[in-house]
Amino acid sequence: MIKIRCPIIVEGKYDKITLSNIVDTLIITTNGFSIFKNKEKRDLIRALAKKHGVIVLTDSDSAGRMIRSHIKQICPDGKIINVYIPKIKGKEKRKSVAGSEGLLGVEGMTTDTIIDALRKSGVTSENIVQRTEKLSKTDLYLLGLNGKENSSHLRDAVCHFFDIPTGFTANAFLDVVNTLFERQEFIEGVKKCLQETDKS
Repeated sequence: MIKIRCPIIVEGKYDKITLSNIVDTLIITTNGFSIFKNKEKRDLIRALAKKHGVIVLTDSDSAGRMIRSHIKQICPDGKIINVYIPKIKGKEKRKSVAGSEGLLGVEGMTTDTIIDALRKSGVTSENIVQRTEKLSKTDLYLLGLNGKENSSHLRDAVCHFFDIPTGFTANAFLDVVNTLFERQEFIEGVKKCLQETDKS
């Protein structure tokens, strides 16, 4: 399992399943072209790109190129690492027929092919890290960000404080903050946020 600092953006849930067996990082799906209309997801990608950068790993067909181009447009001040899989004819095992262009998508790539694509696209030691201690659900509970009556409201307040999108479930919130922040950095930021909230 490769541990990567940058989150990876893929097109669909089956791409995510394939990647989750290879890399340890936050994996975000665009759900195809729905990213074009999903403001919350675009805001999240923009925030992640600005903080640590994002890795874009879409299919090698025209749809994948359109999604890749859209992500570039919504992240003008963020770092984007484009990872390209080779154009290989075929179809995924779960499908009865191949896609419109007859090419394998990310989900159909072998582990070695994906790792090779990551390396060729510049995913180096700067992006691959040994994670320090991660936040847990218990940490969120102790901070009042999960399991309490006003936890959802507090999570949104913390998101505003850190200038990241709001409206996350507790599990999604945990994934995002573990990508964006070191554990102690986040805890100290939350305490400062709550102090400022109490004053207002």
